[in-house]
Amino acid sequence: MLGSARSVEGQKYALSSDEHDNDFWGHAHEARGLFTPLPGKEGARRVLLEGCSPEGGLLESVHHGGGWRARAGNADLALLDHDGATIGSYFVGEVTVVDVQPSARGAGLVDVTVTLWCDDALPGSERAWGLVRRGGLNRTGMWHELAAEERRAWVSVALRSHGYQRQEETDAPAGQVFVLDGRHIVDEDSFYCAIGEAVNGPGGYFGRNLDALDDCLCGGWGATAPFTLRWDSSAEARARLGEGVPGGDREATVFELLVEVLEERGVNVILR
Repeated sequence: MLGSARSVEGQKYALSSDEHDNDFWGHAHEARGLFTPLPGKEGARRVLLEGCSPEGGLLESVHHGGGWRARAGNADLALLDHDGATIGSYFVGEVTVVDVQPSARGAGLVDVTVTLWCDDALPGSERAWGLVRRGGLNRTGMWHELAAEERRAWVSVALRSHGYQRQEETDAPAGQVFVLDGRHIVDEDSFYCAIGEAVNGPGGYFGRNLDALDDCLCGGWGATAPFTLRWDSSAEARARLGEGVPGGDREATVFELLVEVLEERGVNVILR
């Protein structure tokens, strides 16, 4: 879904049922608590849907807050830009209403506290989503100063916003030369930040693990093999990606596996 006819000014989120077609649950200005660390290894998040206009199944659950019918079910939580277009979304499970209060956001709006399950909403994602929403991904290197947790979140947002950011764009033609800056590659997540940017520009996505990188190299994610990847400052990156990874009957480093995946798909990797 790339747009919502029901968008309301200032509202950043839209909820709809994942179980029943055409069951729209309404908008919210904020979803506070969505990107907080999970309470323990596993657990439901407590999220405040601020300035919410409940509809459909969510409205029914609001009327039964605290009771057994307060569970609305599974939903799609879409993040919206200023025009109401969807920039990305998360599956959220077992959405259950626990409290409802009048909202200071406007007449007729409420603040709905829910519990829900969502392992994919990584802590540290807010900054990246804010940049996508404002069209602020306008220069390279914006991820360089991020902490390790935030780099993983950056790649996750790049994946989920890929369709919105590229929209009608097609893959670059085969034979292109992409330049990968290795100076800021300090771990595997930062490699994916760097190669996503090299191929698709600021905030771009081109894999988040070895399997996803392999999938991207098959086409449809911004580049079509064969192409050339000029990896500058590769010696620095090789040293930082020198951790051994067991695989089958051999052990290779992360750096070696990345180069192997690239070359097996027809990428000419030039290490500089």
